[in-house]
Amino acid sequence: MAEGTFESLLERDGKLVYKTRGISMLPMLHENRDLVVIERTDKRLKPGDVALYRRGSQYVLHRVLEVRPDDYVIRGDNTYVLETGITDADVLGVLTMFVRKGKQISVTDPGYLRYVRFWQRIYPVRRVVVIGYRRLREYAAAIWRRLKKLFHH
Repeated sequence: MAEGTFESLLERDGKLVYKTRGISMLPMLHENRDLVVIERTDKRLKPGDVALYRRGSQYVLHRVLEVRPDDYVIRGDNTYVLETGITDADVLGVLTMFVRKGKQISVTDPGYLRYVRFWQRIYPVRRVVVIGYRRLREYAAAIWRRLKKLFHH
């Protein structure tokens, strides 16, 4: 195993801390901003856990949706494609905490657990909600710009 790989760091330290890359776990984790703490685990994952696993040569950090006898059904919070066939042998570790805007958030935090339940429940309408939220923000920003122009003239 190559020195400095996620596997070797987890093997040596039992824990891995790194800055996230990619957008598949938005809105929870933001690329190049948030830190994640991954710990090695020998236990079976459970629904809601965020697993770090290998898919070919890529490392992936996605949420477990379903635990089956031989594998897991997994999906990123910001993706719409289910991944199946992820086995315990593929899993390197599990998210135990993340740091967002300087605040440490444990996966046992009640606010985090509410987020997970909410985000999973709205999955069927999530895309519409996210697009609507973005448009509402853009609309509010445009109104704010117009108001500022109006009162500064």
